[in-house]
Amino acid sequence: MIVKKLSVALLALFVLSTAFAAASCRSSYSGTAESIVVSYAPFQTLALLWTADERGLFKENGIATTVREYDTGAASLDAVLNGGADIAVGPAEFPLVGRAFKKERIRAIAGIDKIEHIAVVARKDRGIEQASSLKGKKVGTTLGTVSEFYLGRLLELNGLSRQAVTVVDLKTPPEWENAVVDGEIDAVVTAQPWANSARDRLGANAVFWSAQSSQPMHALIIATNEWIAEHPELVNRFLKSLAQAEEYVNRNPTAAKAIVQKRLNLDASDMETIWAQNQYGLSLDQSLITAMEDEARWMISNNLTNEKTVPDFLDYIHVDGLMAVRPEAVSIIR
Repeated sequence: MIVKKLSVALLALFVLSTAFAAASCRSSYSGTAESIVVSYAPFQTLALLWTADERGLFKENGIATTVREYDTGAASLDAVLNGGADIAVGPAEFPLVGRAFKKERIRAIAGIDKIEHIAVVARKDRGIEQASSLKGKKVGTTLGTVSEFYLGRLLELNGLSRQAVTVVDLKTPPEWENAVVDGEIDAVVTAQPWANSARDRLGANAVFWSAQSSQPMHALIIATNEWIAEHPELVNRFLKSLAQAEEYVNRNPTAAKAIVQKRLNLDASDMETIWAQNQYGLSLDQSLITAMEDEARWMISNNLTNEKTVPDFLDYIHVDGLMAVRPEAVSIIR
């Protein structure tokens, strides 16, 4: 009798948990679908965005997305500022710092990833063995992106100034890879998967190391203050879609990897390496503020802005949406 009662209780628990899981996966939204234009650059930081799209989560939450692709996260943010998109998904915190110095009316709605994927790829035949060997070399990166900051800080940590190298501004993914492989520059500081590709093409002539010194980059969702103020409920539903995608990624990492692998056209071995570099999940935490303040001080000291005071980055964070959807993911001190 005890066994029978236990079995009935377990069955009831199973039914309830299954019903709860199913309900959590279904959208409670029943209104008219609203459109969002999303700008992005194709990096592995977009796992939550691509998973939400692939799983139909935006549609379930009453959102019709139109996507526009750019070469860099900074360019995707400029699209928002220029009216070409509503939300930029994936730009790093560094472009936000630059726009804060210009007093642009934008805010980060959430972080979607913390990642270490900026690397140095250098040529051995140019006498480069370590970071200090970059002195006097031509080093490529993309100005205005977080790669520029990591290059500058890497030089400083190795006793070199920014002026110790000739910085070459590379604008597009083919340039990031081809310039160092073809010998137009001596080294490049760029993101995955192009860093790995350049390393593999150089073969035994490649020197490769992380440019980030274990400081993760924050991949963000950013929109203008006006758009956020006009669409608070739409912001919540967009974040809800990504929160559901995060749950799917955590439960189904193999399937999620396959989604990202397909979007980036990577082979399986590269996908495994790249996946391990990411901490996917919605967040707004104090480490984001700390990173932006660090980058702002670096920009001031390198005369990359005419401003002399670090902005109050709390003015560039919108916490309400994430607090409504996943309050435990917000730990910024206000």
